[in-house]
Amino acid sequence: DWMLWSTFNAGARLKDGTEKEYREVLKYVPYFSQILEALYGIGEPGKILLQTITRYMENIITARERGKKIAATTFCFSPAIFYAMDIVPVCLEVISVVQTLPYKRGTADFLDYCNEVGFTETSCSSQRGAMGAFLAGLGAEIDMWVTDTPGVCDTNANAFAFAAAYLKKPFFQLDTPPVLNDPRTMEYHTEDFKSLICFLEEQTGNKLDIDRLREVLTCMAEQEQIVEELEELGRIIPNPLPVEFTLLIYASRFIFSGEPECTKILQSMLEITQENARRGVPGIASGEEKVRALFCYIDHYTTNLRLWKFMDEMGISYHGNILVASWGKNAAHVREFHTEDSAYSIDMKDLDTMIQSMAAHNARMPMVKSIRGPYDAPDMWLQDTLSLAKIYSSDCIVYNGTPGCRNTWGMVKLLARDAEKAGYPTHIMYGDDFDDRVESWEVTRDRLEEFLRVRGVL
Repeated sequence: DWMLWSTFNAGARLKDGTEKEYREVLKYVPYFSQILEALYGIGEPGKILLQTITRYMENIITARERGKKIAATTFCFSPAIFYAMDIVPVCLEVISVVQTLPYKRGTADFLDYCNEVGFTETSCSSQRGAMGAFLAGLGAEIDMWVTDTPGVCDTNANAFAFAAAYLKKPFFQLDTPPVLNDPRTMEYHTEDFKSLICFLEEQTGNKLDIDRLREVLTCMAEQEQIVEELEELGRIIPNPLPVEFTLLIYASRFIFSGEPECTKILQSMLEITQENARRGVPGIASGEEKVRALFCYIDHYTTNLRLWKFMDEMGISYHGNILVASWGKNAAHVREFHTEDSAYSIDMKDLDTMIQSMAAHNARMPMVKSIRGPYDAPDMWLQDTLSLAKIYSSDCIVYNGTPGCRNTWGMVKLLARDAEKAGYPTHIMYGDDFDDRVESWEVTRDRLEEFLRVRGVL
């Protein structure tokens, strides 16, 4: 974690000098230079992201000296409750991505270390990429492990249970609701969330501050509104969002949901997107939108933002994946397809409504919202995917994940079949988002380009 902090801290300050100094430094960071070029190339949001990641890593490495507890958690779990209770979150998937992007060796050593100490190699690499470092004692000491993915992502849940047992740390597993709009289920989920708060109070020795909770929720509501506006702007042809913006949207929410840092990034992106829309120009760097693509799962993160660079080069306008979508009641796809019952809203009337709002928000985090059970059930993966593809006028759909993602692999070919029937050419990638040793990026890219050309998408 100190190494990651120092890397991004340096990267976030490179543009403070002259352009000549910046260019000279890039020679010494060959596997980080393309990320820096891409992020600085999209303007202020990229620079803010570098600063935000730096702040996130700094929070982790300085937590102990500031008297704060550290909670390991997952991208399926909103960090807002941790910030409301002055706890420092460590999102394993975020740390895996943050290490995989700038370092050519990626997280291979940490992935393998998990196996060496007894964890299964068939589990998801997105947790193992960071978990191995903490199991080996190479990061800040984790005080508690908190997850919410039983049934939705068993490899995720098992990773947290294993790590907590191995390190002999407290463990809390929030249940995931089997349905979203059933009053009895929502009541259970809210009570379960109250149990989580009791657990956090016990671990920290601090009671939940209602004023601080309201502050976090107010910030989160503002962030949700900005994401909804970006989603609406993404419907324009040509799409005014640069391809990297999708990554920035979910990265900022995963690390600082309910905090000003997230709002700052989102607001900066909104201003650029609104200006592109006003001028009628695409956000894509190549200047010409040839294809509008939607990923139905997650992105490919190995070294140097190569997926986003590929899309820029090929003229592919990108609308993101299940990590990006807003499930607020005002989201474009929610309004257009009348799925308000499966959406949520933030109610700050009193403590009970605020806790219920946080529980509802958490129940609509990525995977928890879309991959809770049968892929073709109401308010699930197929419906969500086709709704997003329709509002964005997508030309194709792409699946990309990890070999350890059993729930999606168990139904992805069925989803692809149904997406094809709905008129969307659908491609399934067979690499690993976090581990190039499974399939090299070059092979992954060639297969994706072949699909686009053979199917007449490009």
